[in-house]
Amino acid sequence: MNDYPMNAAPSTDFLSSTFLMGNVGAPFVIGLAVGYFAKKMLRLALFLGGAAIVLLFISEYYGVTQMADAKLQGAAEAATTMAKHSGGFLVDRLSHITSKGISAVGGFFVGLKFG
Repeated sequence: MNDYPMNAAPSTDFLSSTFLMGNVGAPFVIGLAVGYFAKKMLRLALFLGGAAIVLLFISEYYGVTQMADAKLQGAAEAATTMAKHSGGFLVDRLSHITSKGISAVGGFFVGLKFG
């Protein structure tokens, strides 16, 4: 006879659909969605940032404003640092979804690739 209850699956059944969907499938899809969204938002932010810089260049050309190159580089470095921290936060948060977090983080990077 079995040592576990009738309706319980053995703890070593790693190929059961219940185990795979809960520990591999769903976290992977969550990570995929977050990665896809993150890349699309990064592209949108880069597009809007580029448009703002072009408008600054045009306004400088016509004498409306003046812009120092050092300040522009400083703003770009600040934005890059913020993007790195944001990406690190997302990966850290996704790693806590399952016990090992590999499935969700893997889905995140696949989502970044697809986005």
